[in-house]
Amino acid sequence: MNLIIPKRILSRRNFLQLSGLSGVSLLMGGCGTNLLSNNVGQIFQPLNQTFEELLLSQKPVPEFSISEIEPEKLLVNSFNFTPKIDPALFRLKINGEVDKPMQLKMEDIQKLPLTTMVIRHVCVEGWAAIVQWGGVQLKDLVALVQPKSKVRYVYFKSADGYYESWDIASVIHPQTLMAYQKNGEPLSVENGAPLRLASPIKLGYKLSKWVDQITFTSSLFSNKGYWEDQGYDWFAGL
Repeated sequence: MNLIIPKRILSRRNFLQLSGLSGVSLLMGGCGTNLLSNNVGQIFQPLNQTFEELLLSQKPVPEFSISEIEPEKLLVNSFNFTPKIDPALFRLKINGEVDKPMQLKMEDIQKLPLTTMVIRHVCVEGWAAIVQWGGVQLKDLVALVQPKSKVRYVYFKSADGYYESWDIASVIHPQTLMAYQKNGEPLSVENGAPLRLASPIKLGYKLSKWVDQITFTSSLFSNKGYWEDQGYDWFAGL
């Protein structure tokens, strides 16, 4: 897998964060195509015994009420670069070790069941915000492409060159979304439109914005994630 390492500028805050990562981590630890139409009925069918067992073992994280949303607290880390994406031309490519690789338009994705959740987004830099995200459960996309039985990891590539890898159990967690809404409104470009990861079980740097490719694999590559390759924790669970 060829990964493009994004040219990002480390701010003073990022540099200080890298140098003090261990302490911060401990602190936060406390706190409509025919193809789609033909496959959408498979979403709730078992993938195979391994994936079915994972699905049954998932436990939801307690959510918040609408009144607890903190819109002003969700900060935007742009790193001086926001990709320009034409929503009409956008395609989410899903490939790798799967039986049915796909390229989905936003209209295809929005035909899948919409899930909303009000959760706390936690940044490793020490801030957090309660946000309502809306989108498609990632496990629904997993069911569509039918991963091979040996798949254990999933890579997410973003339009700005950012890359991340997750364990498959976290990917199919019921509160892991490919989000296209924030606080009941269409997702803004600054927050990752047209698609971004959203989940209450991972720190913010795992929640990639501008995701345009999802790749399933049975093993991790040498490049595990943009920040992980600079010393951050790979699992980054909450």
